[in-house]
Amino acid sequence: MSEDDEMDMLPDLQPVMPHSMSHRPNDLLRRAVTHGRPPPAPSASSYGKRKEMAALPWSDFFDKKKEVNIDGDIFNVYLKGTQGPIFYLLHGGGYSGLTWACFAKELARLVDCRVIAPDLRGHGDTKCADEHDLSKETQVKDISEILNKVYGRTDELVTIVGHSMGGALAVHTLNAKALSAKVAALIVIDVVEGSAMEALGGMVHFLHSRPSSFDSVDKAIRWCLSSGTVKNQTAARVSMPSQVREVSENEFTWRIDLTTTEQYWKGWFEGLSCEFLSCFVPKLLVLAGVDRLDKGLTIGQMQGKFQTCVLPRVGHCVQEDSPEKLADEVARFVIRHRIAKQNLNIPNFAPSQDPAIRLYEQRHHH
Repeated sequence: MSEDDEMDMLPDLQPVMPHSMSHRPNDLLRRAVTHGRPPPAPSASSYGKRKEMAALPWSDFFDKKKEVNIDGDIFNVYLKGTQGPIFYLLHGGGYSGLTWACFAKELARLVDCRVIAPDLRGHGDTKCADEHDLSKETQVKDISEILNKVYGRTDELVTIVGHSMGGALAVHTLNAKALSAKVAALIVIDVVEGSAMEALGGMVHFLHSRPSSFDSVDKAIRWCLSSGTVKNQTAARVSMPSQVREVSENEFTWRIDLTTTEQYWKGWFEGLSCEFLSCFVPKLLVLAGVDRLDKGLTIGQMQGKFQTCVLPRVGHCVQEDSPEKLADEVARFVIRHRIAKQNLNIPNFAPSQDPAIRLYEQRHHH
């Protein structure tokens, strides 16, 4: 089965759009609350090689794993780097801080920086008294307090980066001025209000369509790759194990049942476009494909209020599918805005001379 055949297995939940404004039907589901979809029919695949499916340790990608106590709730945080500007990475619903593992390693190779990637409430190795309160208000408070606990009142610049749900939370956090540190830039990955809001109606069915359990972590990783949920084998092997938990011998279920948080989904995405545009810092919107921008975003883009980057041949989980390309785009962006310095050990890395980027710079700096 070809990749295109696999990608078209989801039901068509989107009306046909005019040429340049259209995108693939399953993009709506893929961009909304979470990831994953039913596995395709069995086919010959390199993923059948068991020796390649072992879980990879977090220590291959991050320097430190730290527990942060906030009023009795224990938040698990992954850290990398000891100096330079801070990149605060917020994962999407159902993922964990390890979704950023490959990206963080590559970004730290390109620019001098520090990285913090927490497991948000109800995810990964974080343990909270209330695991199901994923309201934007509660999570924005968590995000603020985690940064304060780890870095205190730092003078270093912070670039806040969020994927899917985490992208929406990044916008809400910045808009609420919840961080005590100086935020230098905002990077939102593959979440647009219109697409997300449109998809919510089908999300419960979508979540129930995934396998309810796996016989082993190995099987979970295999499903993640064979279903096309993630295309990058290394990323799947480090990220997927944190998304399931062992409930009995030879039985692993999803770490979080996102259907129990349905009451909060609308609050994540509603009004997101307006809030995004009102964040007065350099902004980068990274998309997995040609997506529809609503009227406000379209006008904002034309006025140079934010930069858009579309990465080819990736799924919703951009940071796992193409960590090198994403890190390259992010590094160029922060170097252009003088937020981070290029790693001098990478002599061939240089900012793009794309005319559209030069125009963006002129509008932003003059």
